Amino acid sequence: MKKRRLGELKKGERATIVRVTEAAETGLARRMLEMGLLEGSRVELVHEAPFGGDPVAVRARGALIALRRNEANFIEVADD
Repeated sequence: MKKRRLGELKKGERATIVRVTEAAETGLARRMLEMGLLEGSRVELVHEAPFGGDPVAVRARGALIALRRNEANFIEVADD
């Protein structure tokens, strides 16, 4: 099981969230959990913006969520 950051996925890749790293000082971790980015959830990167790929859109728990790539890097995932 290869671990990496959600922000490292390419369009069409799927993975499972292993953990949301500490981003509590900005309130980001709580916001991610409220959006449904929970440990154990399967995610798929469905869109990357052109020219640098920021922001990205991921599908998680039936919702489409847009994140900046640096925010997505706070989420550790494991390949399916």
